Amino acid sequence: MPMSDLFAPRIAVILPCYNEAATIAQVIADFRLHLPAANIFVFDNNSSDDTGRIAAAAGAQVLTVPMPGKGNVVRRMFADIEADVYVMTDGDATYSIADAPRMIDRLLSERLDMVVGIRTSGRPEDSEAYRFGHRFGNRMLTRCVAVLFGRTFSDMLSGYRVFSRRYVKSFPAHSTGFEIETELTVHALELRMPVAEMVTAYGARPEGSQSKLRTYRDGIRILTTIVRLFKAEKPLIFFSLGSVATTLLAIVLAVPLLETYAETGLVPRQPTALLCVALVLLGGILFACGLVLDTVTRGRTEVKTIAYLRIPGIGALRSPVP
Repeated sequence: MPMSDLFAPRIAVILPCYNEAATIAQVIADFRLHLPAANIFVFDNNSSDDTGRIAAAAGAQVLTVPMPGKGNVVRRMFADIEADVYVMTDGDATYSIADAPRMIDRLLSERLDMVVGIRTSGRPEDSEAYRFGHRFGNRMLTRCVAVLFGRTFSDMLSGYRVFSRRYVKSFPAHSTGFEIETELTVHALELRMPVAEMVTAYGARPEGSQSKLRTYRDGIRILTTIVRLFKAEKPLIFFSLGSVATTLLAIVLAVPLLETYAETGLVPRQPTALLCVALVLLGGILFACGLVLDTVTRGRTEVKTIAYLRIPGIGALRSPVP
């Protein structure tokens, strides 16, 4: 029996939108059809078209977020909306809304904190919707996260996700743009949350709808975010790599000096010798920084975990009062 039959959660559909006038009405209508009990919220990120007016006419509650960038919108969505289950997708009508009930049922039945929709182009005419370059970049960035943070997802950059309340209310969003999906993924991995993936169809944008994604610019921003999160969440490894690199460079530069000194008893290139000493000292400082920041990070992670555990899980099991 689906968990939703035993527990009636408050479901909020949250849609970050920027200039989606061509598609937002259809997205809202699809959610009305497949999730009739859900409250639908459209967060209009300073659209220059009629996105907000069309969304309101279609029956959604419209809120305006003046700060540009999807990350800023997600931060406001998570802060302002109160619900038990959150369904987040884009307002461009590319994701299959019909899969939302299955994703919610899995979140509830398995008591998960996040379910991610894995994009797949089911029809030949939709093959260009998820272009090879985007798939390749997604796989590359996903593998980077897997190497740095361990177990990860097949489609880390998917914008179709279902969250539990305790995920949403424990997520400290820092990103401003499309790199927010990377931060959502790392947050779940850092706190070892129960998560899952489900395959969902991904189609082409309807005529008149334009993608806001800039492949190279946003790819670089996502890669930069991965490095930043690596430094913040794994400081000992991050700074140790720098320490090892500087120490090895010092050794390489010192070998000819040591050979000359062994043969002649002289050190002819004193600036190089001073550089080697400075590199070794820098390596020691980097390693010390890693040790100190690792302790700080552990304390911060414990605080995040405590904040996460204070929020009851979906259908939380409680011992009977004696």
